[in-house]
Parts: sequence; structure tokens; C-alpha cells
Amino acid sequence: MAKSKRIACVGKECVSCGACVKVCPFDAISIYKGLHASVNSEKCVGCGKCAAVCPAGVIQIVAREAAAV
Repeated sequence: MAKSKRIACVGKECVSCGACVKVCPFDAISIYKGLHASVNSEKCVGCGKCAAVCPAGVIQIVAREAAAV
């Protein structure tokens, strides 16, 4: 399966609440060392469900090329 053109990008202000982890249908997000959400680029399809539930509003769906920078 080809990678999607979009991916979730988590901002530094993440509060590690885990809301995004619970709603991700592809198991693409985890909480890294209890500090912030981390996106697995191999699993993320950029669906936006995580961004929609983020209470801190720090998850954006961006072009995959922009996230690689």
C-alpha cells in the first residue's frame, strides 16, 4: 500500500493526554516516554481523527513532505 500524501504532526505543546492514541484507527500514535505523542510515519494515513480530538489543539495534518523537514 502506498503512503498517503498527508501525515499527522504533533506540536511541542502536547500534553500527552492520550486522546489521539484512543481514536487512531491505524494505531499510528503512541505516547513517547510519557512526554508527548509520537506519530509512526509508516502507519499514519493523515485521516485527521487525532487532530479533531486533541484538546490542546497541537496536532495538524500536513503534507508528508513538509513533515520530513
